Amino acid sequence: MTTTIVVAGKGGVGKTAIAALLIDLLSKKGVVLAIDADPATNLNAALGLPLGETVGRAREDVTEDIQKGRLSPTVSKQDVLDMKIREALVESAKVDLLAMGRPEGPGCYCAANHMLRLSIDRLAKNYDYTVIDSEAGMEHISRQTTRDVDLLLIVSDVTMRGITTAARMKDLIKEMRTKVGKVRLAVNRVKNGLPQEIGKAISDFGLELVATIHEDPNLADLDIKGKPIIELPEDSPLRQAAKEIISKLAL
Repeated sequence: MTTTIVVAGKGGVGKTAIAALLIDLLSKKGVVLAIDADPATNLNAALGLPLGETVGRAREDVTEDIQKGRLSPTVSKQDVLDMKIREALVESAKVDLLAMGRPEGPGCYCAANHMLRLSIDRLAKNYDYTVIDSEAGMEHISRQTTRDVDLLLIVSDVTMRGITTAARMKDLIKEMRTKVGKVRLAVNRVKNGLPQEIGKAISDFGLELVATIHEDPNLADLDIKGKPIIELPEDSPLRQAAKEIISKLAL
């Protein structure tokens, strides 16, 4: 059975970097399914993997085939979607990547989303870990294309807006049908310790802080050279924080 981890937060807080490092470290323990649920699709670059076909396109293709009667009545629609999603999978030794792609066009996709959830559930069972780099609005989760979540890791920067967004995400996840185990907060890009106001807001919102992450000076060099984030050195603040999160939460 897979352990499902969702990394969420408002845009620009570094959640893709943290998701990539968690994926890299967890791949040393088992096989990981990495799901890029952010329409910006940056997780592949952070992992040093190519970008394949998107799951969103596969879903739209199957939906269109159903609507236009192009599928044989003897063929299971679910099996067709399963096959298309497996074809979209970018495979490597210990990490396989799925890119969800951009949101679909107008119309009701309730049935297609249900099929998509079943397909991803079936696929995820083959992995020790499933790590989802969520988009800022957590649309992927709100549409129930992920059923159960063992850990929701919300990433914030050192701003009141970031902490407020984290609190809203915590409340949002509780309103959904999705089953969630632990909800934890990581505060990224901390320069001179956590400001008192931010610490108080975290406490007032009832958020559980699992890591404060110092601003990582190594990121700029990787960005300039176009190298993946998983090439951060062992002593980098981001990599050390990812190790701390895995250790504290017994992942």
